[in-house]
Amino acid sequence: MPAALKPYRDDELRNLRGDDQQGPYQEHDRVYRYDVYNDLGEPDGGNPRPILGGSADHPYPRRCRTGRKPTKTDPNSESRLSLVEQIYVPRDERFGHLKMSDFLGYSIKAITQGIIPAVRTYVDTTPGEFDSFQDIINLYEGGIKLPKIQALEDMRKLFPLQLVKDLLPAGGDYLLKLPIPQIIQEDKNAWRTDEEFAREVLAGVNPMVITRLTEFPPKSTLDPSKYGDHTSTITAEHIEKNLEGLTVQQALDGNRLYILDHHDRFMPFLIDVNNLEGNFIYATRTLFFLRGDGRLAPLAIELSEPYIDGDLTVAKSKVYTPASSGVEAWVWQLAKAYVAVNDSGWHQLVSHWLNTHAVMEPFVIATNRQLSVTHPVHKLLSSHFRDTMTINALARQTLINGGGIFEMTVFPGKYALGMSSVVYKSWNFTEQGLPADLVKRGVAVADPSSPYKVRLLIEDYPYASDGLAIWHAIEQWVGEYLAIYYPDDGALRGDEELQAWWKEVREVGHGDHKDAPWWPKMQAVSELASACTTIIWIASALHAAVNFGQYPYAGYLPNRPTVSRRRMPEPGSKEYEELERDPERGFIHTITSQIQTIIGISLIEILSKHSSDEVYLGQRDTPEWTSDARALAAFKRFSDALVKIEGKVVGENRDPQLRNRNGPAEFPYMLLYPNTSDHSGAAAGLTAKGIPNSISI
Repeated sequence: MPAALKPYRDDELRNLRGDDQQGPYQEHDRVYRYDVYNDLGEPDGGNPRPILGGSADHPYPRRCRTGRKPTKTDPNSESRLSLVEQIYVPRDERFGHLKMSDFLGYSIKAITQGIIPAVRTYVDTTPGEFDSFQDIINLYEGGIKLPKIQALEDMRKLFPLQLVKDLLPAGGDYLLKLPIPQIIQEDKNAWRTDEEFAREVLAGVNPMVITRLTEFPPKSTLDPSKYGDHTSTITAEHIEKNLEGLTVQQALDGNRLYILDHHDRFMPFLIDVNNLEGNFIYATRTLFFLRGDGRLAPLAIELSEPYIDGDLTVAKSKVYTPASSGVEAWVWQLAKAYVAVNDSGWHQLVSHWLNTHAVMEPFVIATNRQLSVTHPVHKLLSSHFRDTMTINALARQTLINGGGIFEMTVFPGKYALGMSSVVYKSWNFTEQGLPADLVKRGVAVADPSSPYKVRLLIEDYPYASDGLAIWHAIEQWVGEYLAIYYPDDGALRGDEELQAWWKEVREVGHGDHKDAPWWPKMQAVSELASACTTIIWIASALHAAVNFGQYPYAGYLPNRPTVSRRRMPEPGSKEYEELERDPERGFIHTITSQIQTIIGISLIEILSKHSSDEVYLGQRDTPEWTSDARALAAFKRFSDALVKIEGKVVGENRDPQLRNRNGPAEFPYMLLYPNTSDHSGAAAGLTAKGIPNSISI
């Protein structure tokens, strides 16, 4: 930067930091400051929540400060706003483009302020439960007529956006009708098969949890002085009949056994969670076998519930194995549903909210505080931060707050965000990149001869296969771009803005991990390249993988229930008799309730949509983002590489040998189809494909 411009740069950064401005900040302000998550609860209303961040008990990434006044009851908690008030984000972050941005904000608030009261009234004046799968399908085929209550009329006046008016026409019927989720578009029963259940572990909305089993039976990492022995009760007898002639040891040695292990994640919380009204949750372990044809098959499901034995929280466990007929088949179907409840909670709490939305915000804040807009790393990353602070602020106001939609519809309830804080204790930035994650989970091994330097042990793993191609393209682009501006490591070490940026990310934005040894020291260009690749991966592909499949997979709640309300029926109980007599009713009355279903899927239908002005990976919202011809040429190569990946995805989805690409539901995996080639906006809406640049919804 020319010396004459440096004072102006310094003034601009000083204004953006706003370290001398305490707030409350107004809509016109441009202040980027940090704060803890102290605005989720309402202590003055008797509805407090733990403060997340700034303590050993509740570490958390930082969020943007608003400067609102503290509550009267707790001076450390920040007061909340009404739904009709706009929560502060710096002016430069405010939605300023078409998007569905305003629609997004208004729609979420509309659900909270109008739809929820109307649905409650509807449930109060009807039987209040779905009794069959067809009852649920009627939501899509016919809709439900909401009662005309004042809250809906008020909502039309408060949120006067055309799309809200279309939903609720003046003087007309309030018909809530939702599109048919892709998971049941081709076959309404395919979701019930074991093959589809297993396929979604590799190509569903939460495909980054499965791990390779390395010892049998599975062991627990819970502290035995508090929990006793939580070793799995699954035995060789439970599974060996389905191992294609192998022994358990042979299957382990051949990398054929895998596990979806939610036992230790939820067990410490279940006594409290199950004391919440309408909850009965198990901690689950699910074992899978990698068949010779490349598909996974579920072998056994262990359901565990905690109880107190002296000073220990121990587990009572029962193992279920596949069954295809009679009431046993419905017991097995319920066992899979309890697994899906665990997986849905983990998906929303950790894979989605914590590991994308929450961890990204400190990078957004630090970039704006420490890197001038002319800095090459600012130019590299800024498009990947578009709208993230705004959607996160909206989430704090209406979704993840105490009593918000998330607590209403997902099983951890009021303990949800506190649980995500416990998970953040073990968060490690260097493990967030895809290759490192795959190796850590044991589903890939290091392989220098591979184009991606790792080799998948499950070859037909759509999320990982597509993801590695995307990761490699990002890595190549970032490396080429940074080489233009950092010819050697000395140039990086001498970059004061860059060093201040990284120091602030570590010591403030993710300050609860400031002393962690794993942080890159930022002394080499390779470290910066790895960090920027990881940031772009999280903001683009990882978020796309966990967000845009929400409604396509989970919009039909029997496939991805978010709550279980009662124990597995035991022979001789009235619930077991109901399962024998009317299995669909027994199944549905065990999972997410009618009101939770309607509210939950109304929300994820909004959150799963692409906007008409979406900016996809390999695109920029303005061609003038840089005037450097070298950078533009490198970016063109990046875009071309992504278009080639589009062809790879389509081709593999057509390959009959890759059975996990489509599955019994005939729903091709397209969540990591880049959509770089689309510049028309034609792919807006519920497409279940496309990787936006940023976490913008």
